[in-house]
Amino acid sequence: MKLGIMQPYFLPYIGYWQLLNAVDRYVVYDDVNFIKRGWINRNRILIEGKPAYFTLSILEASQNKRINEIKVNQDKKLLYKNMKTVELVYKKAPCFSEVFVLLEKIMDSREECLSRFIFDSIRMICDYLEIKTELLVSSTLEKNNALKGEDKVLEICSLLGADEYYNAIGGRALYSCEHFRSKGIELKFVKTDPIEYPQFKNEFQPNLSILDVMMFNSVPEIKKMLERYTLITDEINEE
Repeated sequence: MKLGIMQPYFLPYIGYWQLLNAVDRYVVYDDVNFIKRGWINRNRILIEGKPAYFTLSILEASQNKRINEIKVNQDKKLLYKNMKTVELVYKKAPCFSEVFVLLEKIMDSREECLSRFIFDSIRMICDYLEIKTELLVSSTLEKNNALKGEDKVLEICSLLGADEYYNAIGGRALYSCEHFRSKGIELKFVKTDPIEYPQFKNEFQPNLSILDVMMFNSVPEIKKMLERYTLITDEINEE
């Protein structure tokens, strides 16, 4: 069984969805510490041809809190402002109508828990993109929460019966191939291949939010993008 584990990120870039799509089961890692100025509650969209942050407002954020302890700011004025920004910058995009409806459903959520809000958005986008991976939440698993880092990941792998663990290429330095192998688990890393698509008449800006990808590409086109990655095995990792 192929397993992936990743923090809940807000409307993340295409590589996040490639990893999610590549595995059988995917754990949304919500009981680890929140990271300020990271990707948990923000991402980037295209404004006037340049990347700009699109942020989900949150309350009393702290790196001393776990992600599932952070609350979403449900101020409807802020949510409306975000939606208006998206409408203004993407209203002429080819897939605007259907994607904007999806975004409205995501942003209209009354869920106050940040991790649950994002989990629901991940589930809705998976439905839209026809991704069938089983989604789980780490805080619902009965595990030893005193464990940290690689040991905690390995315990989740063991609990769920994984024999392959997929991780984003950015985490390549965080894990020991030998340690995973000693537990009977093959470690692999997903590296996104170069992906480009028209963004109006602008110079292409890579690694923007999946929102940007969906605005400019149909579901069949995105499904092809989900397969455009290189899978790096632990043997290559050891070189």
